Amino acid sequence: MTTRRLSLIAAGLLSLAATAALASGSSAPFDQYQPDPALRTVPKTNLEGRVRHACAVVQARITNAPEASLERPCGCYAKQTMRSLDESEIEAYRATGYFNDSARAKALNALDSCKLQRPV
Repeated sequence: MTTRRLSLIAAGLLSLAATAALASGSSAPFDQYQPDPALRTVPKTNLEGRVRHACAVVQARITNAPEASLERPCGCYAKQTMRSLDESEIEAYRATGYFNDSARAKALNALDSCKLQRPV
């Protein structure tokens, strides 16, 4: 595989883990999960893209819909979530790879606002 493809796969897995943390309802660290070190320096717009992609993956699984059909609502979710986070919440996400409790609450509000299903 090319380096670019591996990077995209890693980004997708990281985003999926972030959304899984959102769904879990707990900010307890994952025992075997190690966040991508690139999270610490990646621009905020890239973080939004990771959240958008994770949303599409999770929502597609929940609703049995194609990921492509979720581009607009997941874009809404990612944009609203990332804009609502304060710097400490963004830094916590960068450090851990998942949303902390206060960020999770904002993300759940964004799911509702963008008419997406909450993960169980």
